[in-house]
Amino acid sequence: MTQILRAADSWAADAPAPLTPAVRAVCLRLAEMIADARHEHLLNPEPLDPDAGLALDLIAKRLRSPATTRGLEEELEALSALELRATGSWAVVPSAQSEWTATAITYLEQRAATLPVAERPGDYWADDLVAGVIASFRALVAG
Repeated sequence: MTQILRAADSWAADAPAPLTPAVRAVCLRLAEMIADARHEHLLNPEPLDPDAGLALDLIAKRLRSPATTRGLEEELEALSALELRATGSWAVVPSAQSEWTATAITYLEQRAATLPVAERPGDYWADDLVAGVIASFRALVAG
């Protein structure tokens, strides 16, 4: 859990300061989705043993806890609204997972668009960030 939060802080540190809460919210949501064994983001080729499944469920619950999300409530609420419009839910089918990844990118791009032009991150920064977050959290959660 500590490694996931540190990784979220690290990813957020690479973004312009006004985007830190949005990046942290996306990191927490993606980590939660990866840890939630009902979803396909973990990409584990074999079924998880019961203990690993319980550990992942515990991580997902802790990522949703008020202690973890404190200060990010508005960002997470806005992100959830976009997510629900895009996928209808956290469906367990791979197409919904892909749509949610695209939604996370769109959310970050929308937040970046509110910054003055000179302060905006470069092209494809949100794509790179989301892909990197997913890869690093998969490694942390699976490993």
